[in-house]
Amino acid sequence: MDVHRLEVTHVEQDAYTVDVRGHRLRVDQPLEAGGTDTAPTPTELFAASLATCVAFHAGRDLHRHGLPRTGLRVRTEFTMATDRPARVSALRLVIDPPPELPEQRRAGLLAVASHCTVHNTLHQPPETAVELAP
Repeated sequence: MDVHRLEVTHVEQDAYTVDVRGHRLRVDQPLEAGGTDTAPTPTELFAASLATCVAFHAGRDLHRHGLPRTGLRVRTEFTMATDRPARVSALRLVIDPPPELPEQRRAGLLAVASHCTVHNTLHQPPETAVELAP
């Protein structure tokens, strides 16, 4: 089994860094939520993770069929649940394909993009454990 690791470290107030494979990301909270708004929130990164996964798979499908990826875009919006527990209640992703995409490739592109790793994970949630270190 291939185990992937990352580490989150407190920076200041509500800001944290994420270190993964030599890359560093930052997360924060908006001003109205008590943060300093220096970076996206974890929930925004969650939506971005899905959107970029969809875009990646769509781009690979286009490339595999000899089509350009220029102009490929995935627009995403999400809403938060109004009850508890706090969570995302809905996500909507719209793929804007390159203008050169032939009509007969549209269904195939959508099928491939809809089965990206993150989307599959949402449909078959992983076993998750949160623990305190000794």
